[in-house]
Amino acid sequence: MLDCTPKELKEHKSGGVINPAKTCQPIGAMYAALGIHRCLPHSHGSQGCCSFHRMHLSRHFREPAMASTSSFTEGASVFGGGANLKTAIKNVFTIYNPDVMAVHTTCLTETIGDDIPSIIKSSEIPEGKLVIHANTPSYQGSHITGFSNMTKGMVSYLAEATSPVKKEQVNLIPGFVNPGDMREIKRIVKAMGIKFVMFPDTSGVMDSPMTGKFDMYPKGGATVAQIKDSGNSKLTLALGRFASSDAADLLSKKCQVPATVLKTPIGIKATDAMLMSLRRAFAQEVPAELEEERGQLVDIMTDTHFHFHGKQVGIFGDPDVVTGLTELVLSLGMKPIHVLTGTPGGALGSGMGSFEEDIETMLEPMGIKANIKAGGDLFTFHQWIKNEPVDLIIGNTYGKFIARAEDIPLVRVGFPVLDRSVHSYLPIVGYRGAMRLIESISGALLDRADRDATDEDFELVM
Repeated sequence: MLDCTPKELKEHKSGGVINPAKTCQPIGAMYAALGIHRCLPHSHGSQGCCSFHRMHLSRHFREPAMASTSSFTEGASVFGGGANLKTAIKNVFTIYNPDVMAVHTTCLTETIGDDIPSIIKSSEIPEGKLVIHANTPSYQGSHITGFSNMTKGMVSYLAEATSPVKKEQVNLIPGFVNPGDMREIKRIVKAMGIKFVMFPDTSGVMDSPMTGKFDMYPKGGATVAQIKDSGNSKLTLALGRFASSDAADLLSKKCQVPATVLKTPIGIKATDAMLMSLRRAFAQEVPAELEEERGQLVDIMTDTHFHFHGKQVGIFGDPDVVTGLTELVLSLGMKPIHVLTGTPGGALGSGMGSFEEDIETMLEPMGIKANIKAGGDLFTFHQWIKNEPVDLIIGNTYGKFIARAEDIPLVRVGFPVLDRSVHSYLPIVGYRGAMRLIESISGALLDRADRDATDEDFELVM
């Protein structure tokens, strides 16, 4: 497939990318908006943009991603899309009757310079209905940036501090993860006996059951009332710095809700950190069922350590997920020597920190030297592998081309996974999610060992 990728490392002097390891902001914004109950995402741009975003989400989740569009033509592209958006708002509420319309921009509207807040204020919005927005230029950031911007828009438009005393509840901002992950995070917090508000929450929306009846707005998603009440919570947990911290910071400034930014809870260490944060804030003991799950995970890691020890791995994908996966494989005794995300993540040495620094902080105590890059592409990732081969690749479906070209096993994790199904229903977070990841990684490595074994070395027990 990619057999002609040169081994010699070359910088992209043009500033462009080859085989990007990300997609554009509006996809993330659309996914976040689907996490609001009875919300219709709206793409302010051309029909082609909206069609691509819906298609990409539908292929990953195997669920219809409902959204509307301003349907730009040449006239709107020249004179601005204000009239299109006003008409769209009127038609959407008349025909589709959502409770919330979440507008996100595209590169075309951002280039024109449409003033979305002013257009919304001058539009006809039925009583009891809401329109929120997020600026999501496709030529900056990635789908993770878009998810973050739309989640921040939810806080900006909806969150309110109405109670004089903060409630004994926690806000959970889960980041760009699958509905199965959101369900698992909620299960863990419920087991702790703590009330919560999760937003966005795509569980029950992008994994809704088959009932034989079409429902444009499934039962899932965070309600407007819940998001408003997030301003009265005692604590916000932002799970994943890149996708969740901006919304948590805004909620802290707007409603004085303290924020704690944690890693996406992938693996034992990050899950422990989430539970300990909840335990300290709410004086709740970790229940026996979660202690049992943790003990099972430790037992599995002990029983299977020889499957992983010393194996070299390349990881790519979204920054919060890649950071969690890197921590997990290190706990298994593996060596992540190529770590890459397509999302820009701050420069080395910057005050805000960076993706590179996050990874280096984990690898340095282990004495592991690695190639690490934010804002990278899969051409670079492939060249790294050509120069220093790995035993395993962990990443999304786009890694299959490199995996075939270099004959390396691939474990599919992250977004998008387009060539396999069921993944969005099953978690990779929490102790149970770690068990599933370990089984997937172990299975891929042992399948390769079986495939390459000679007849005399082909063992029944491994």
